[in-house]
Amino acid sequence: MSKGTVKFFNETKGFGFIVDDDTSKEYFVHVTGLIDKVKENDQVEFELEEGRRGLNAINVKKA
Repeated sequence: MSKGTVKFFNETKGFGFIVDDDTSKEYFVHVTGLIDKVKENDQVEFELEEGRRGLNAINVKKA
């Protein structure tokens, strides 16, 4: 699992972005990929899955 920080998450729209701690890359996360509720600046662990527009964070949970 990768570790990162929630950069942004809009609960109303159901998506956001996570910045990977190791690579500083940003990954899209959809509400369907969450295990725990997340908010901005939360430390999280996640897996990556190929989506329509690149890699998406899935199985996101608080670290």
